[in-house]
Amino acid sequence: MKRKLVSLTALAAASALVLAGCSSAADDGADASSDNSDKSITLWLAGGDTPDELRDYLKKEFTAETGATLNIQQQDWGDLVTKLTTSLPDANNTPDVAELGNTQSSTFTNVGAFLDISDLYEELGGEKLLQSFVDAGKVGEKNYALPYYFGSRAVFTRADVWAAAGVEQPTTLDEFNAGVAAINAADPLGIPDFSGFYLGGQDWRNGISWIFANDGDLATVKDGTWTSTLASENTLKGLAQLQELYKSASNAPNDAKDSNQYIYLNDSDEIKDAEGAVTSNTSLSAATIMAPTWAHWSIGTLGTDADGKATRTWDDTKNAVFALPGNDGKPAPVFAGGSNIGISATSKNPELAKSLLKIIYSGDYQTMLGQNGLGPANSDYVDSLGDDQFAEALIASASNSKLTPAAPGWATVEGSLVMEEFFSKIEGATDLKALAKEYDAKLTPMLNGE
Repeated sequence: MKRKLVSLTALAAASALVLAGCSSAADDGADASSDNSDKSITLWLAGGDTPDELRDYLKKEFTAETGATLNIQQQDWGDLVTKLTTSLPDANNTPDVAELGNTQSSTFTNVGAFLDISDLYEELGGEKLLQSFVDAGKVGEKNYALPYYFGSRAVFTRADVWAAAGVEQPTTLDEFNAGVAAINAADPLGIPDFSGFYLGGQDWRNGISWIFANDGDLATVKDGTWTSTLASENTLKGLAQLQELYKSASNAPNDAKDSNQYIYLNDSDEIKDAEGAVTSNTSLSAATIMAPTWAHWSIGTLGTDADGKATRTWDDTKNAVFALPGNDGKPAPVFAGGSNIGISATSKNPELAKSLLKIIYSGDYQTMLGQNGLGPANSDYVDSLGDDQFAEALIASASNSKLTPAAPGWATVEGSLVMEEFFSKIEGATDLKALAKEYDAKLTPMLNGE
């Protein structure tokens, strides 16, 4: 079902009015020496990737530095575009600071939904910040959204299942494709509907890696006009490989998206809440997945910590992680995950919001991001990721990663779920080129905000 988005033209008009008449409203300063005890700002975080420890740190440090209160609200990724579109222009309901996907940034920055923070750029990290994410949050030479954290997609496997099927870790993409198909056919554990490679039918964020690995693109731009290129020769090569993987390696449902694939690598177990009720039930049903590298916190043997909270312990005898290999000896160009962050143009407390950004880009917080497996926005703190296999996989996969098109309408593309719709039709397509042309015709006007 497609979500109906509020017109981005309306959003642009509302934001333009705000920028013209209210950009300095309520500019009361954020100095801790002033009395901000009656003030608060709201931070929207997308999904659950920011751990509770980091959220608590932000709240504590923000109050210590400004005297004001920081409210943090978590928004689901699936509804984020819709909520941002309706809330950012509304001064009474807008988040003061918002996290959004790096691929969604260009749409909102191009319509004036975020505050110009170019004056903070150097102080927050400048050229040390991840520049592809910086570019996604720019309009002309002005900065409106900056990188929050980066991630990259890696291959997670049940090493014990690969060994049982007699398949070794691949060094090329062709070897990977053949290996997961062989594991799927062997099904060494005899599990019904077992997947050599769990790849959901609508999981385009992982699927586009095969497009990129074949030198294909989702779209190109010329003289400011974007054109969808699903039917281009190289993109079709990647789509043909994907179609074969869907048929030979994956038994994932056709409507499955990029969401919690890691549960299929875990042995059968139940997670219960404090009252003893079962909150989740997982069962081993895949030998391989692709996921952001921070997924390793959710993979492994189930246990509990001192407070009785469910935990996972990674087992090197059961699991492995590595960068998806490409066709040229380098890591395949996977989709670069991660987020940008910006200040709403309609925030009533822009100076307090700027104070929060300064905390987020501080050395302490950037280090905490890395220690929790999230790539720090500032390259000075990448060492905080460590040197274990997860850090190595993240750094290797990120070294050749790519973003989706920085088109004005890309957030609309994501919000409409048209990519999910297209990918769900790949496995059953009898004419991939005709299918690609059909969706090129849908996507091109959307990319240009029409």
